[in-house]
Amino acid sequence: MKREEIRVLLMRAPGTNCDLETVRAFRDLGVLVDLVHSQRVFKEKGLLDYDVLVLPGGFSYGDYVRSGAVWAKEMEYRMGRELLEFVETGRPVIGICNGFQVLVETGFLPGFDGRSETPEAALANSSHGYQNRWIRMKNVGGGTCAMLRDVPHDHVIACPVAHGEGRFVLPDPQEKYLQRLYDNDQIVWRYVKGDGSFADGEWWDNPNGAFHDIAGICNLEGNVLGLMPHPERAYFGYLMPEWTKHGRPEKYGDGRIFFESIVKYVEARF
Repeated sequence: MKREEIRVLLMRAPGTNCDLETVRAFRDLGVLVDLVHSQRVFKEKGLLDYDVLVLPGGFSYGDYVRSGAVWAKEMEYRMGRELLEFVETGRPVIGICNGFQVLVETGFLPGFDGRSETPEAALANSSHGYQNRWIRMKNVGGGTCAMLRDVPHDHVIACPVAHGEGRFVLPDPQEKYLQRLYDNDQIVWRYVKGDGSFADGEWWDNPNGAFHDIAGICNLEGNVLGLMPHPERAYFGYLMPEWTKHGRPEKYGDGRIFFESIVKYVEARF
């Protein structure tokens, strides 16, 4: 597929944000991007006209009940069959922050045995409340998440987080389910320190107390990806926090490689 033919759907809902940052990132890479309110998608049933689906960050429906829960139930009811078909055809689905929460609530992540009818994990209250600051995350995936194959293993991205409910937790016993994630190669991003070593739960580097420093995971097939940090907020060089030390910003920041890899994957696969 030619890059200019790739169609990305960025859905939004009441309370979502980071929509425009994500649109700018994909458009800079030369693909077609439509930012569409979820109610219009529900009504027009056009999801399968797209090659990539992105659920952005924010606080959909005010995070009532649980973060992402209302939007997730609405999506299940209004477009559940279409969404399942979209995933089953192998097209990439990316959930960032609130979008990650939605994918957990809908049972697409972690999906130990495929999509679950009930959530199999949770993004609980952060250990230190709402956090809005820069962190680092490392790509620890072994290749299952093919859309990130152009992000080198152990590559570290600096980007912001902005959430109050982002502490990734698994059912008890957590170690048992953690092993399943490793056996399936579903862990993609982990929080790390400045030197690239794992945060080991330390608050400044693991901003929400996530179990095993988990910042992002994928499904069994690798085409559904969720992460709490915001690479779209680190796409351009002028967004990086320390560019003034170098006199002028680079053209691009740490987040570009994330989006570029997704676009290259769709180019090659479809």
